[in-house]
Amino acid sequence: MMKKSKYIIPVLLLLAACGAKEIPVRDLEAERLYKISTLDTTTLRTIIDPDTVEGFDLLDNLTAQAWILIDDKTGFVISEKKSRERMYIASLTKMMTCLLALEHGSDSDSVYITQSDYVSRDSRVKPDQGYLLRDLINEMMLVSDNDAAYAIARHIGGDTTAFYNKMNEKAAYLGMTATHYDNPNGLPNDSNYSSAYDQLRLVRYSMEDSVFAQVVGSREARVPLLDGRHMDCINTNRLLFTYDGCIGVKTGFTYQAGACLAASAERDGVRLYVILLKSKNMSLRFKEAAVLLDYGFRVMSYLR
Repeated sequence: MMKKSKYIIPVLLLLAACGAKEIPVRDLEAERLYKISTLDTTTLRTIIDPDTVEGFDLLDNLTAQAWILIDDKTGFVISEKKSRERMYIASLTKMMTCLLALEHGSDSDSVYITQSDYVSRDSRVKPDQGYLLRDLINEMMLVSDNDAAYAIARHIGGDTTAFYNKMNEKAAYLGMTATHYDNPNGLPNDSNYSSAYDQLRLVRYSMEDSVFAQVVGSREARVPLLDGRHMDCINTNRLLFTYDGCIGVKTGFTYQAGACLAASAERDGVRLYVILLKSKNMSLRFKEAAVLLDYGFRVMSYLR
């Protein structure tokens, strides 16, 4: 399940070099970028053979066509399958939309849904409704509202094409070399694709933003409209309700992409991330992510 890689310098080296010193503000972004770019596929195997750990045999039964599972602190790649292959990612696309909205917008911005935003017509937002940006972000991320994503893209970019350019510029900045964005929500589009590895880079970077982490870690939220009405949101990420220690992050599904999931969980000071692409169905993606996470925590328990 694990591949050799030229990236063998573990993040532990960086953490050891920094010690207890406070990192200057000007270096925080460099630290963030270094962390997401450094994965270690070698050192873990010098400590323990992950293939001998309980649960390894279950990985062959997963229906997902691609995945990557890592320990966040060390960058150890615990398991991966076709993690760098280009694939469709469905609503995992919205993670980039959310990140850019938080970076370029203001929570108090008023966003009105226009007729041009009303594209998928399976969404809860409707033309002429108004929301504060932060509330619309919750609507987009928790219930995966497709038209909320269009409204956010238009608001942040001025028009959707300009926003897609921002998405691709950010992807390039994060070193997501197998990624191209051509819509803000992941609806079927042959030009909207990524890889498990690239989505991992995005997730690790985004989860360093405390607001992003709060949004994707919320089980539910009340989304008010500017006219005084409200909509209640229940997060589509079932692991937040069923998996001990789950802290986020995003679900995705289209017939083109299959069932996708980005998930993270923390136990006893260990944080794991898993990206799962094209599971057989929406229920299986949660079960398969849980299998991977359980296996990952067992592997990491040997290193304590």
